Amino acid sequence: MTATDPASARPPTIADVAKAASVSRTTVSHALNGLGKVDPRTRERVKRIAAEMGYRPNLRAQRLRRGQARAIALASSMPFAVAGGPSRLGFYMEVAAAAAERALVHEFALVLVPPVKSGAGLSSVDIDGAIVVEPDVDDPAVTQLRERGLPFVTLGRQVSPHAPAPYVDLRGERVAELLLEHLREQGARHPALITGTGRRHSAVDARAVYERLAREYGWDARTVTAAEDGGEQAGYDACAALLAEHPETDAVCALVDAFAVGAVRAITDSGRTVPGDVMVATRYDGLRAKTSHPPLTAIDLSLDRAASDAVELLLGRVGGVGVGDAGGSGSGTVDVVLGPEPRLVPRESSLRG
Repeated sequence: MTATDPASARPPTIADVAKAASVSRTTVSHALNGLGKVDPRTRERVKRIAAEMGYRPNLRAQRLRRGQARAIALASSMPFAVAGGPSRLGFYMEVAAAAAERALVHEFALVLVPPVKSGAGLSSVDIDGAIVVEPDVDDPAVTQLRERGLPFVTLGRQVSPHAPAPYVDLRGERVAELLLEHLREQGARHPALITGTGRRHSAVDARAVYERLAREYGWDARTVTAAEDGGEQAGYDACAALLAEHPETDAVCALVDAFAVGAVRAITDSGRTVPGDVMVATRYDGLRAKTSHPPLTAIDLSLDRAASDAVELLLGRVGGVGVGDAGGSGSGTVDVVLGPEPRLVPRESSLRG
């Protein structure tokens, strides 16, 4: 094309590249997309000519040919009162950063779906599959993915009566054991547990471990629940009511970090001290735990590794894999990747002496 050629005013097309390279448009497509059987020398020549001409492939056309969006989603039903606020999405964004990095290695984009109860966004976003972060029972994100027939995996076990999905195990029982045993070792004799009202695996596992340890150590079981969408205030109210009813409580394991921050306020407002009168520990070692006054004992979940594992698990199912296969229904087995060993991070909120 010359400067006076009308075609020079438009971007080069695949037909222009084919003409310049003296090959068919199919050969150009295969050469640029790594498809078909193209002589290596021809492939390199086509790539060079396309680059020199400034050719850019039509992504929409590629999507139609491949049947892939080259994009996966990260979804959660956790309300902003827990996932957002002072933590700047905390847990969710830590997972997102690691998942995005791993997805890009495989030339996939990561789409973030707002962590809202409605699961809004999954019904229309163009994706090949999704990672659902710690789903609740009958989770709206899971429901929408099943309705669309898209493969998905979960970060954290799916506690559901329906066909489970492949998942990365975040070791909920081990996390609860580390927190509760630490409080006991620091002198707790009347510890209480605060969890969300839902049935996310972390809450289900923590309640089971707490009840087992209560029987083993002779604790009077004090398990309190709070609504996730209430955030820090819900944690405050739950802890205030707990202390009023059971003033001898000397430790609180508030699984949700927002609840733990609220619990610290409730303890101090009652005239007690942390950790002198009541120790506090939480599950997620995020910004809330680190910036609380005092800083909170928490668990390093190695979310970067867990999120990367979830991406690999999902991409192994993307590309013609139906939701039945992704969910493990039919075979009766579910793929599970054991997450990293959780590590206790002791801080001032639970250290005595």
